[in-house]
Amino acid sequence: MKSLRTLLIILPGLMACQDNEVSKDNTTAGTENLAIPDWSTATHSNDVAANYAEVFPQDEVKSLEITMTSKDWSNIQANMKTLFGFSFGSGNMGGGGGFPDEEPDYVAVSVKSNGLEWYKVGFRLKGNSSLSQSWANGIYKLPFRLNFDRYEDTYPNITNQRFYGFKEFSLSPAAKDNSLIREKLGADIFRSAGIPAPQTAFYRVYIDFGSGKKYCGVYTLIEVVDDTMVKDQFGEDSGNIYKPESYLKTFVQNEMNLKNNTTIADYSDVQSFIAALNSSLRTTDAAQWRVNLEATFNVDHFLKWLAVNSTMTNWDTYGAMAHNYYFYNHSVNKLTWIPWDNNEALALRNAPGGGSVTLPLTTVSSTWPLIRYLADDPVYYARYKELVRDFANNTFITEEIQALMDQYHNLISPYVIGPAETESGKYTWLSSSSSFTSELATLKQYVVSRHTAVDNFVP
Repeated sequence: MKSLRTLLIILPGLMACQDNEVSKDNTTAGTENLAIPDWSTATHSNDVAANYAEVFPQDEVKSLEITMTSKDWSNIQANMKTLFGFSFGSGNMGGGGGFPDEEPDYVAVSVKSNGLEWYKVGFRLKGNSSLSQSWANGIYKLPFRLNFDRYEDTYPNITNQRFYGFKEFSLSPAAKDNSLIREKLGADIFRSAGIPAPQTAFYRVYIDFGSGKKYCGVYTLIEVVDDTMVKDQFGEDSGNIYKPESYLKTFVQNEMNLKNNTTIADYSDVQSFIAALNSSLRTTDAAQWRVNLEATFNVDHFLKWLAVNSTMTNWDTYGAMAHNYYFYNHSVNKLTWIPWDNNEALALRNAPGGGSVTLPLTTVSSTWPLIRYLADDPVYYARYKELVRDFANNTFITEEIQALMDQYHNLISPYVIGPAETESGKYTWLSSSSSFTSELATLKQYVVSRHTAVDNFVP
């Protein structure tokens, strides 16, 4: 096997690792021990706790520089043409067969941040509508994920490589969001309301697609649920973590997407939940139906999520789309709902083809039993209304939310419309700098309108 020295460009004259730097040994017999430049326990290893203060700062916009080869970019384009049915910049979303079941392929890239480099990091595109629309329109500000030890089997010197203790990230380009802050706002509001949600931070992203580094604008860096978030916010992570693509009407194993414990692969927790939810006891013995459901699922937590989500609004999740949520099977609280993908939050939009979740929940059909059946139950519906009012009064406070909007807008503005950096051309979703500026007022007024909606629903 070739040593990493032949696979990575290493600056000549590098000193041997000193102080907190460590030498990464190949696990393959006969492979030379090498010191990887920049590698240290604190920055690159999995021997430290995730450094949230470093990776998710709330008062600065850090940067990521990603470098791939022109061959990698060609491979990405060929893979996307196979998956989606149209070429980059073709402007023809109708040429494909809808959203594919398979995820895009990974390529190995270099990632630089804080003057340090991470080697052979897995990079793949991600998403559905945001990905297909950016791809069709030739927008280089693409949604993607990073996996820092994806290629450890090919390059053993990077075994268990981490980014300050984190293995994976999702990066959202704020597609269809002129404010560029909705993804972060949504997650922050959920956590403020007592709903565990991923940590987020703003990053400016530079990508070399093989022909020179380009500024791809401000992204939201998002913590991955099954990497660090569950352990950090639930205090444990031994239970099953699922990322379903399911209406939850019937149990279908391949719709559950188990993210951990795959060797055992015991789906009995989610099976029991779906059976209890859809049991005929709902109409014959509602009290027993509630007992059975709560024995498998954290119902009150879900009702709180539903109250928050319906008040601030985010259509791109359960109730309109059978995705963008996780379950964690907590040792005490049972299956617990975790929100995901909030770039469509805080905007009154309908799902493609119509449909949305209104505050009274009257528009939700039995296609979505977890909402419809709870809303049809007088006990649960009364609790839902209490939670809507509590959220509006104690968390979704107009002045505080608007101040947070100002804070985030002012933080990223120098890297969106200048003077530090400017998003432009095919490297932004913005049609103009004025669209970014004016969206802040739109967001602020939206908060006011949602309080009016709450007042009309629960006077």
